[in-house]
Amino acid sequence: MEAQKEALQRIISTLANKNEEIQNFIDTLNHTLKGVQANSSNVIAELDEEFDGLYAILDEMKESMTNSIKQEQAHKSQELQNQLSQCSNALENSEELLEFAARSLDIKDPEEFSKAARQIKDRVTMASAFRISLKPKVSDNMTHLMVDFSQERQMLQALKFLPVPKAPEIDPVECLVADNAVTIVWRMPEEDNKIDHFVLEYRKTNFDGLPRVKDETCWELIDYIKGTEYMLSGLKFDSKYMNFRVRACNKAVAGEYSDPVTLETKALVFNLDNTSSHLNLKVEDSYVEWDPTGGKGQENKIKGKENKGSGQITVLKNNTRSGTPSPKRTSVSSRSPSIRGSRDRFTGESYTVLGQLSFYNAISKQLLYTFKTKFTQPLLPGFMVWCGGLALNTGLQVPSAVKMLQKSENGLSGSASSLSNVTHNMSI
Repeated sequence: MEAQKEALQRIISTLANKNEEIQNFIDTLNHTLKGVQANSSNVIAELDEEFDGLYAILDEMKESMTNSIKQEQAHKSQELQNQLSQCSNALENSEELLEFAARSLDIKDPEEFSKAARQIKDRVTMASAFRISLKPKVSDNMTHLMVDFSQERQMLQALKFLPVPKAPEIDPVECLVADNAVTIVWRMPEEDNKIDHFVLEYRKTNFDGLPRVKDETCWELIDYIKGTEYMLSGLKFDSKYMNFRVRACNKAVAGEYSDPVTLETKALVFNLDNTSSHLNLKVEDSYVEWDPTGGKGQENKIKGKENKGSGQITVLKNNTRSGTPSPKRTSVSSRSPSIRGSRDRFTGESYTVLGQLSFYNAISKQLLYTFKTKFTQPLLPGFMVWCGGLALNTGLQVPSAVKMLQKSENGLSGSASSLSNVTHNMSI
């Protein structure tokens, strides 16, 4: 019976996980469908705008070239009209002179004939008919204003969508998570010398596997990455995982995103335990302060146990020293059994250190002290606050330098890595 129940529980868990996975995929499909509709409308609008721009340029060029033809036509017409007018006037004067010369042949008086002959000779010498050019100044040829748009037509017929870079491929094996930094390494499926830069996007999540559409933080973006590797440093690992994706960009357009990669971001995450703190300590989400009046009662301690949350950075405020005596070491043991008993629940969340417990300076990585003792009971960090202050940070990893020191000291690789695999609760 018990074996069947356990088997059924495993089946139920598997089905629940699969249903959650399918639901996440459905949400992704719906989100993608909306994106296709919105992006299609956007690119159609951009296409209309580009073609309208081409139409406007063609209309402008047509008008300009038509004006050039009309100007050439007007110029040639004016030149020919001027020549035509000059020739007409010359012809009229020449005909008049010809008629006068013909009449002069009938003159009988020698003196009158000689006079007429001299007049005719002078008029012929000055006649415009003998000074004008009988060659047209311009021709009727307009072939220099003809066009041949066969090449441009071929170019227009060759119009196509922009070449889009292919999606990069993130290499999870080459990616590194250490020292609160993540190094992402990717490559292109094939060489593309037109790529200008890459865009890296990342976000935190508490879910393994494919990124979820719902209940997720927004993607954060790092643009204009020139290489195929980038390190995000100074991170706070306050979530279990981080999603990453990359896309390539050329001078004109960005390509598709790579398949997202989820990396585990193990770190030391601290929680303040309100139920195990001294009665004179006021423990809230973001700070702890000494309350010399002892205003917090046992009921608040128990209530705090029920509403216990996970803090990111906890600051213990500095207060002016008062006359309140320091809490005695026996103050915890004097509590009611219900409060003291609340410590038992930390057994599953704590860890056992076998061999030694070392303390290092977090900044200089210098070894401060090592307890070379076998700890047979669950080990919990505890702090005493009395008229002073203490700042704690969470979401940090054990530095690589400390891990290397621990390995060199005891020749063990498991003790260092185990520090990154646990969630601590803090007893104050």
